[in-house]
Amino acid sequence: MSNSRKRPKIKILKTGSEWIWDIIGYSFYFGSLIFLVYNWNELPNEVPAHYNALGEIDRWGSKMELFILPIIGAFIALLMQLFERFPELHNYPERLNEENAKEFYLISRKIVNQSKNICLIIFALILIESVSIALGLGNGFGGWFLPIVLLSTFIPIVLGIIKQTKIR
Repeated sequence: MSNSRKRPKIKILKTGSEWIWDIIGYSFYFGSLIFLVYNWNELPNEVPAHYNALGEIDRWGSKMELFILPIIGAFIALLMQLFERFPELHNYPERLNEENAKEFYLISRKIVNQSKNICLIIFALILIESVSIALGLGNGFGGWFLPIVLLSTFIPIVLGIIKQTKIR
């Protein structure tokens, strides 16, 4: 079964948790875009464009650069949405078979769903903070931001892999 062409194609309805993750992720994403557009005319010409590992601004740039994160977010959302649609293309252990494929697919799809939405939330928070700093309302992220981003990104992956190890 290691060849993805031989894997069964199974229609699995989106779960409630996947819908909730999508609602949260896309709400953050579109909310940050609305926040950007609403504040656009008040923004100075130079805004925070990059942060170092401590969450400090290490580069300022044109306010047009604020559209980079939503563009990357949209690209990630579209690409990961495709991965969600075709879980039979994901990477699985050799023990995948007709009997356990649905369970493997669902766990893998949930990992992709959560990762996609966490990325949308992270990009939205960075955009909101960048706009806030440019408007004189924010202080920057501080050193806590990178560890939280890393943990929030890796926890769903690790938990999903642990769940998959229990499938027989």
